[in-house]
Amino acid sequence: MLVMGMLTSSCTTANAPASNPAQAPRPERTKAEGVALAGQYATAAELYQALRDEAKGGRPLEWTSLPDWRGVYTRAPVAGFAFDPETPEGGPPTAKLTPEYEGRMRKRIEGVKNGIEWDPISTCAPPGHPRWLTEPFLREFIVTPEQTWLVNEMVNDIRRIYTDGRDHVPAADRYPLYNGDSIGFWDGDRLVIHTNQLRAGVYQRAHPDYTDQVETVEVWYKGDPKTLRADVWVYDPPALAEPWFTRQSYLKLDDPEKGLRIRYWNCGENQNNSVFQTQDGSTQFQDLTFTKSDDKRGGKP
Repeated sequence: MLVMGMLTSSCTTANAPASNPAQAPRPERTKAEGVALAGQYATAAELYQALRDEAKGGRPLEWTSLPDWRGVYTRAPVAGFAFDPETPEGGPPTAKLTPEYEGRMRKRIEGVKNGIEWDPISTCAPPGHPRWLTEPFLREFIVTPEQTWLVNEMVNDIRRIYTDGRDHVPAADRYPLYNGDSIGFWDGDRLVIHTNQLRAGVYQRAHPDYTDQVETVEVWYKGDPKTLRADVWVYDPPALAEPWFTRQSYLKLDDPEKGLRIRYWNCGENQNNSVFQTQDGSTQFQDLTFTKSDDKRGGKP
């Protein structure tokens, strides 16, 4: 059964749309409420539909009532690279994994301790979603009535969220994509997103894998005038014993001179990104020519 109080206990809004200026701020969900809500639905699609039903289908945006997400943001530094910002310092990820994927993660962590580490993005591949949520550097959020673009400076990574009423790509036409296929709706000034059609990947270094069956539901909102937040539910039956709920935060950067820009990123320009994975699973440079003599001189001629 749908717990109506839990669905309506959602997020604080700092800038209500002009079309509904009297809307009262909503309290943020607690971690316990987010976890409990996930447990009520077997799939991300069911959770998304429940949120849509609660919002009575949502209300399309007008150009005169766009939420103010302008500015340049970065992920809140307190989170580091952990997918769940509430991960204890030095502790393992908070996901509840299936035995197979728990074993995979433990093997990865043990390998790192022994100098064996490989990150799929080392070859300049996009991080992919849901890892997209955790990457550093600059971000912008471009809101229009029919689409919202979530932009990460890293490898020019853009997620397009379609809010014009379209459904997902038909099942027969789907294939795995780094950022998947995302549709959404607006509940006041909150953007609710469902993403499927994703590629397998890893949440972060020393984190679990996710499979190509992974799907997410996100609720994006303004926590305060300088903070964008996203409540995130990850569903991935092969890897997760239960859905993984996290809250992500992105801080708006001060820019008094309007000098901050997101520039074109080509990580291939950095020779340190020319690497390959060795047979033992570690990382090696393509053209590593350092010698012990170079190391003693600190790499200087």
